[in-house]
Amino acid sequence: MKTKAKFLSREKTMSLLNGIVPEAEKELAAAQMEGAQALAAKIKPRAPSETGSYRQSIQADKLSNRPGERAVGNGLNNETKDPNATGVFADYIWRFLEFGTVNMAKRPHIFPTYRQERPKIRRKMAAAVRKAVKRVKG
Repeated sequence: MKTKAKFLSREKTMSLLNGIVPEAEKELAAAQMEGAQALAAKIKPRAPSETGSYRQSIQADKLSNRPGERAVGNGLNNETKDPNATGVFADYIWRFLEFGTVNMAKRPHIFPTYRQERPKIRRKMAAAVRKAVKRVKG
């Protein structure tokens, strides 16, 4: 027996989920923000110590709250179809510290932390959706 799968877009998936569980998106948004804040809190102590003002600039926020700024590691812009998308923001020097320059060795502190925390963040998000489904179901 062959298993067939059909991939749906994020919009279609979320509309189907909201049709079944209206509160799922709210729970997911809360989990996204909680995960971003936890990530920012883990990145701060790993930031180079001689850059005190840079360390204080590391914050988590919704992308929609900061239209003129780019989230760390978010390519060229913050455009997304997810209205609840979150990110970690920092001063522009994060790139030079993370990847180094010709005159300065790299000091990675953002992406190693993100790779370490990504499974926990995804579990939190999945648990939030499961919690909303259980609440509607039971």
